[in-house]
Amino acid sequence: MTMNPLALPDTLLSRIEDAGINASAPPQQRWMDGWLLRFSPGKAKRARCVQAVASGRLPLDERLALCAAVFKGAGLPMVVRLTPFSQPTGLDDALAARGFRSLDDTRVMVAPHCSDQPESLPADLQLQPLAPADFAEAVGALRGFPAGQRAAQAERLQLSPVPYQGWGLYRRDDSALLACGQTAMEADLVGLYDIFVHPEARGQGLARQLCATLLSRAQAAGARVAYLQVEADNAPARATYHRLGFTDAYAYHYRTPDATPAA
Repeated sequence: MTMNPLALPDTLLSRIEDAGINASAPPQQRWMDGWLLRFSPGKAKRARCVQAVASGRLPLDERLALCAAVFKGAGLPMVVRLTPFSQPTGLDDALAARGFRSLDDTRVMVAPHCSDQPESLPADLQLQPLAPADFAEAVGALRGFPAGQRAAQAERLQLSPVPYQGWGLYRRDDSALLACGQTAMEADLVGLYDIFVHPEARGQGLARQLCATLLSRAQAAGARVAYLQVEADNAPARATYHRLGFTDAYAYHYRTPDATPAA
């Protein structure tokens, strides 16, 4: 698959990668020889994985053993996130050779010109801002997350070094939550996160309308470039994002030594 068809500069893609790491920062993290270890008990893997951001000095097997001990102590499977920026060079092949299996093929999509044209929301719907804890509870309920994962997401959002704003799209007549989403702003970059539509409300264009509205608000606040992360096999979501001007920029995936799935 061809990546970065718009030939976006590597400097911009590196900034977007850094922004994504910053936007997922949990309080449970530490450095290990150039790698950023995150071990939040929440659902999002990017907040409970190894972010291999620097080459380090230790032999790879020694570093992996030290990381494994940290995740074991946290009661979590060790998961390593692999991107085009991961260090040291050749890490993905090295982990594969050690029996680490691959999972969660993901695309980072970029809209190099943040839209300022929101689609009109239906008159019977209302968009409301949500505080971090309220947003975590709302999206957790929609996704069916257990209480512990909702609490972990609320903690991460409340302590995030990057400003988040969560939104809920409600039906006016009965206050039913139909969709939700949030934005994370960093300088002129805006990330879309947790875009989710209630299963019974899908097929009505709500995701597109919600995203367009959030992008327009971000553009008014100074955003110029938008990015998001979406699983490669989520065809409906990817089609929606393509219609909003997003294009695949690069891919990432995870590897784990554990035999059981890293949910």
